[in-house]
Amino acid sequence: MDFSSIIGLIAGLGLIVFGIMDGGVISGFISPASMAITFGGTIAATVIAFPFSSFKQIPGQLKIVLQKKKYNPHDYIATIVNFAQEARKKGLLSLEERASKEKDPFLRNSIMLLVDAIDPTKVKEMLENELDCLEERHSKGWYLYDKAAAFALAFGMIGTLIGLINMLANLNMDSAEASKLLGQGMSLALITTFYGSVAANLVLIPLANRLRMRHNEEMLCKEMVVDGVIAIQAGENPRHIEERLNAFLAEKDKIGKRDKTDKTEKTLPERVRRARKH
Repeated sequence: MDFSSIIGLIAGLGLIVFGIMDGGVISGFISPASMAITFGGTIAATVIAFPFSSFKQIPGQLKIVLQKKKYNPHDYIATIVNFAQEARKKGLLSLEERASKEKDPFLRNSIMLLVDAIDPTKVKEMLENELDCLEERHSKGWYLYDKAAAFALAFGMIGTLIGLINMLANLNMDSAEASKLLGQGMSLALITTFYGSVAANLVLIPLANRLRMRHNEEMLCKEMVVDGVIAIQAGENPRHIEERLNAFLAEKDKIGKRDKTDKTEKTLPERVRRARKH
């Protein structure tokens, strides 16, 4: 499990509580009316904006956010290069048995397209179409959280307006009750904005961004698969395929660069390695 999201949420809430306690009390920031307006209004607006099927996917999306990084580009490069080596030695038909054991359905199906001897142009078209559909499905997930964040901020503002209207309506009253109503109106006006800002910036927007990040990690590996499969079908040299797939990675993450650095370090004299460390 990736605990960074949980740690970030706890740290954010802790800092907010610390700020509240420095000259205030927690009870002063608890308002059932403000919660109803901000959180209830956000949920209601989101339910109106999205079909019920979108909400059924929330548990799975939260699981994706909390799980460790699932797609490792180095593993995909190594796997694709191994397929290329086997295809070069034994032919494309030899890939069927090994492809059937692959856990990633996209990689498995992509290799099977080669085994079925489908036209290269058609293979590329089919795989790119599947990636487009995948991106469209995933975008619906983070779009929900983005819209919910916008609704939270909007209902925080609506609560602020309600509080200000109530406060202004009681300005002409001259009594202790009027003072109490003025204080309640101001409290409602400010706390709803507080709730909306916290919900949007500490929960909803970070969730949307994490889903985008997971999507980008998956898309990177799947784009490698498309490029690698097309190269295998074209009969390219496995070494060239590895270099081609390395282009998807940052310079420091490219396969081979790290190995060369490690070998260089091992061949250096001990005194030079010590000097580098210091």
